[in-house]
Amino acid sequence: MDTAVVKSSAVEAAIERLATFFHTQQTRQGLLARAALGRSLPEDATQRARLIREMRAETRIDGSLGGAVMPTIWRAIELMDLGHQEDQAGTLRVVGWVLNLQGKPGAYGAGCSEARHRHRVCEHYIGGFFSAAPPSQRVSPVSMPNGKVFRAEAAARFAISCLALRAALKAGFEGRPLIQQHLVSLVMLRETWTDWSGYFTPDLIVSALQPLSLAPPPHRAVLPGLAAFVAEHQAEDGTWPNADLFHTLEALLMAGTPEAQAAVRRAMPALLALQRPDGSFGGTAQQERAWIGLRALRLG
Repeated sequence: MDTAVVKSSAVEAAIERLATFFHTQQTRQGLLARAALGRSLPEDATQRARLIREMRAETRIDGSLGGAVMPTIWRAIELMDLGHQEDQAGTLRVVGWVLNLQGKPGAYGAGCSEARHRHRVCEHYIGGFFSAAPPSQRVSPVSMPNGKVFRAEAAARFAISCLALRAALKAGFEGRPLIQQHLVSLVMLRETWTDWSGYFTPDLIVSALQPLSLAPPPHRAVLPGLAAFVAEHQAEDGTWPNADLFHTLEALLMAGTPEAQAAVRRAMPALLALQRPDGSFGGTAQQERAWIGLRALRLG
């Protein structure tokens, strides 16, 4: 039998397992997965509206989730994923709270040292980053919604800022001066990323790929090259050395370039090997990784 047919059959079976996994999930991921598969339930529209109401009710009057940075950033993205638009009151309030984190003390790149200046990661070169917390407060380790954990302090602050930038761009705030500065900083840093094992770890490079996927011109011009750079470092088994598979797949799916899509397809064997009988990929960020996996498998 043709290996392509066998592969297609395995991918189709994996998608069916995920369809079963998401069939009764009354979650953001479940609603999105069923819609993507064309298998929405009659009650999904009502469930979507209820979920949005509940998410909005959990936010304080200032728009945050108890003042917690990561959950608030992710709540903005969740609401927009569910169709609560950026100009609607609930989302606007949450995004507004996130935007107020820009340029505050503790933002990545603030200050300078000899080593940081040499690598162009100090305030003399970059700016516009979001602050996860004051400099005196430790934020690491931090777990991203996709399950990737950043344990180094500087890495955690960089990754959180990239997620916040993703939320701001998704909400249409690309014209703000500080947002532009953040984008310019990432574009400049991209020019220094020539080594997969260099000063910036692979997972940080992948973190930057996510918001750059939503960047407007001219910043978006770096996207094909950066996606290709990530794709070039894929191992033969479909994974990436020293990079989280789901973190990387999510970024490549967002990028959507030909190189990115080809890399996602080459990751099929690794993804299939990780899938459990229930359709999920383990207990870490179970729903989000299943949603990422489904989107990746549909490209296979």
